[in-house]
Amino acid sequence: QVQLVESGGGLVQAGGSLRLSCAASGSIRSINAMAWYRQAPGNERDLVARITSGGITDYTDSVKGRFTISRDNAKNTVHLQMNSLKPEDTAVYYCNANIQTWTYFSYDYWGQGTQVTVSS
Repeated sequence: QVQLVESGGGLVQAGGSLRLSCAASGSIRSINAMAWYRQAPGNERDLVARITSGGITDYTDSVKGRFTISRDNAKNTVHLQMNSLKPEDTAVYYCNANIQTWTYFSYDYWGQGTQVTVSS
Protein backbone atom coordinates (compact mmCIF):
# COMPACT_ATOMS: atom_id res chain seq x y z
CA GLN A 1 0.00 0.00 0.00
CA VAL A 2 3.04 2.24 -0.20
CA GLN A 3 4.66 3.25 -3.45
CA LEU A 4 7.85 5.12 -4.26
CA VAL A 5 7.93 6.62 -7.74
CA GLU A 6 11.17 8.03 -9.12
CA SER A 7 11.74 10.46 -11.95
CA GLY A 8 14.51 12.52 -13.46
CA GLY A 9 17.05 10.04 -14.79
CA GLY A 10 18.53 10.23 -18.25
CA LEU A 11 21.61 10.69 -20.39
CA VAL A 12 23.99 13.56 -19.72
CA GLN A 13 27.53 14.48 -20.70
CA ALA A 14 30.33 14.46 -18.16
CA GLY A 15 30.28 17.66 -16.14
CA GLY A 16 26.54 18.03 -16.51
CA SER A 17 23.74 17.90 -13.96
CA LEU A 18 20.63 15.90 -13.25
CA ARG A 19 17.99 16.10 -10.55
CA LEU A 20 16.29 12.94 -9.35
CA SER A 21 12.99 13.01 -7.50
CA CYS A 22 11.09 10.38 -5.58
CA ALA A 23 7.54 10.67 -4.30
CA ALA A 24 6.07 8.38 -1.65
CA SER A 25 2.35 7.69 -1.56
CA GLY A 26 -0.11 5.34 0.08
CA SER A 27 -0.73 4.30 3.66
CA ILE A 28 1.89 6.56 5.23
CA ARG A 29 1.82 7.66 8.85
CA SER A 30 5.34 9.05 8.87
CA ILE A 31 8.60 8.75 6.97
CA ASN A 32 11.86 8.23 8.78
CA ALA A 33 15.11 8.27 6.80
CA MET A 34 15.06 8.57 3.03
CA ALA A 35 17.98 7.67 0.80
CA TRP A 36 19.31 7.15 -2.68
CA TYR A 37 21.22 4.05 -3.68
CA ARG A 38 22.81 3.12 -6.99
CA GLN A 39 23.76 -0.06 -8.74
CA ALA A 40 26.09 -0.29 -11.70
CA PRO A 41 26.21 -3.46 -13.84
CA GLY A 42 28.04 -6.23 -12.03
CA ASN A 43 28.14 -4.27 -8.79
CA GLU A 44 26.20 -4.34 -5.56
CA ARG A 45 23.63 -1.71 -4.68
CA ASP A 46 25.46 0.97 -2.72
CA LEU A 47 24.29 3.88 -0.61
CA VAL A 48 24.81 7.27 -2.27
CA ALA A 49 23.15 9.69 0.13
CA ARG A 50 20.81 9.60 3.10
CA ILE A 51 18.70 12.17 4.91
CA THR A 52 16.94 11.80 8.23
CA SER A 53 13.49 13.14 9.03
CA GLY A 54 15.23 16.02 10.77
CA GLY A 55 17.33 16.88 7.74
CA ILE A 56 20.68 15.41 8.73
CA THR A 57 22.51 14.25 5.63
CA ASP A 58 25.25 11.77 4.88
CA TYR A 59 27.04 11.03 1.60
CA THR A 60 29.37 8.42 0.24
CA ASP A 61 32.82 9.91 -0.23
CA SER A 62 32.79 9.76 -4.03
CA VAL A 63 29.85 12.19 -4.33
CA LYS A 64 30.62 14.64 -1.52
CA GLY A 65 30.64 18.19 -2.84
CA ARG A 66 28.86 17.18 -6.05
CA PHE A 67 25.53 15.69 -4.95
CA THR A 68 22.93 17.19 -2.62
CA ILE A 69 20.07 15.27 -1.06
CA SER A 70 16.99 17.12 0.16
CA ARG A 71 13.44 16.29 1.18
CA ASP A 72 10.05 17.93 1.44
CA ASN A 73 8.27 16.36 4.39
CA ALA A 74 4.95 17.97 3.51
CA LYS A 75 5.00 16.36 0.07
CA ASN A 76 6.69 13.06 1.07
CA THR A 77 9.38 13.62 -1.53
CA VAL A 78 13.14 13.30 -1.66
CA HIS A 79 15.44 14.76 -4.28
CA LEU A 80 19.01 14.19 -5.38
CA GLN A 81 20.71 17.08 -7.16
CA MET A 82 23.69 15.70 -9.04
CA ASN A 83 26.28 18.14 -10.36
CA SER A 84 29.66 17.67 -12.03
CA LEU A 85 28.61 14.21 -13.11
CA LYS A 86 31.29 11.69 -14.05
CA PRO A 87 31.07 8.54 -16.20
CA GLU A 88 31.59 6.48 -13.04
CA ASP A 89 28.28 7.85 -11.72
CA THR A 90 26.50 5.80 -14.39
CA ALA A 91 24.11 3.40 -12.67
CA VAL A 92 20.50 2.66 -11.88
CA TYR A 93 19.52 4.91 -9.00
CA TYR A 94 17.00 3.67 -6.43
CA CYS A 95 14.99 5.64 -3.92
CA ASN A 96 14.64 4.10 -0.46
CA ALA A 97 12.50 5.15 2.48
CA ASN A 98 11.80 3.80 5.92
CA ILE A 99 8.10 4.36 6.36
CA GLN A 100 5.78 3.89 9.30
CA THR A 101 2.37 2.85 8.01
CA TRP A 102 -0.96 3.16 9.78
CA THR A 103 -0.33 -0.31 11.21
CA TYR A 104 2.37 1.46 13.26
CA PHE A 105 5.00 -0.88 11.88
CA SER A 106 7.93 0.53 9.89
CA TYR A 107 9.22 -1.01 6.70
CA ASP A 108 11.84 -0.25 4.07
CA TYR A 109 10.40 0.53 0.66
CA TRP A 110 12.14 0.84 -2.70
CA GLY A 111 11.40 2.63 -5.91
CA GLN A 112 11.60 0.95 -9.29
CA GLY A 113 14.90 2.55 -10.21
CA THR A 114 15.85 5.19 -12.75
CA GLN A 115 18.77 4.98 -15.15
CA VAL A 116 21.47 7.63 -15.07
CA THR A 117 24.03 7.48 -17.86
CA VAL A 118 26.97 9.87 -18.01
CA SER A 119 28.90 9.95 -21.29
CA SER A 120 32.54 10.93 -21.48
